[in-house]
Amino acid sequence: MDLHTAVVERARVEGNLVLVDEFLNHRVEPGVIASVGRSLAEAFSDLSPDLILTAEASGIPPAMACSHTMGIPMVYAKKYLGTGDRYSFAREVTSPTKGVEYRVEVARRVLPPGLRLIIVDDFLARGRTAEALGEIATEAGCELLGFGFAIEKCWQGGRERLERHGWKVHSVVELESIEGSTVTIR
Repeated sequence: MDLHTAVVERARVEGNLVLVDEFLNHRVEPGVIASVGRSLAEAFSDLSPDLILTAEASGIPPAMACSHTMGIPMVYAKKYLGTGDRYSFAREVTSPTKGVEYRVEVARRVLPPGLRLIIVDDFLARGRTAEALGEIATEAGCELLGFGFAIEKCWQGGRERLERHGWKVHSVVELESIEGSTVTIR
């Protein structure tokens, strides 16, 4: 089953959330995640990235599937509540789903300058976590080739946030809207 079919047939809507936790980001269906990896790898294969960067935890499955398909390593930014004294690149982010502020951090030793990388995550909504990862990549001296997302909530402005930086954005499934319990896909 590919992601588009899974979203149409199995996604649940609760308020303004589209829940895909039964096949993408809690329980992970191998066929669905493999199709995401193939789609993202195809979108970025002509750019020849060296590395994929993502955020824990929900970004790990699509990033791993993409890295496996492309045959390149993956690094995930760790999330911490509060501050710390670690030798890392870090940014503060507020979670729109959980309403808490946390730090995304990448150890400097795993993100050396000069790498060509893409950032992959499960969802693009407002784009703050993705933007923070983009800022981290730039601060590290890496060449950011673009962003790949499994699912994008098009009405929440995340794509525009990232494109203002001049960053390329690709989403496997673009959600146009939520009306009641129905999701409309572009």
